Amino acid sequence: MIVLGIILALIGYFTTLSFLTPIGIILIVVGLVLTVLGSMGRAVGGRKTWF
Repeated sequence: MIVLGIILALIGYFTTLSFLTPIGIILIVVGLVLTVLGSMGRAVGGRKTWF
């Protein structure tokens, strides 16, 4: 999820598809939150790590 967010944010930044940048940033933030929760031992949605 974090990698997809980075890719979408970069595509949105370097092209005229400006709607991809906020979507990418949202995916990065959600991925980081899920990764932090998983590292604390709390499984979210049955998974400890979201890629």
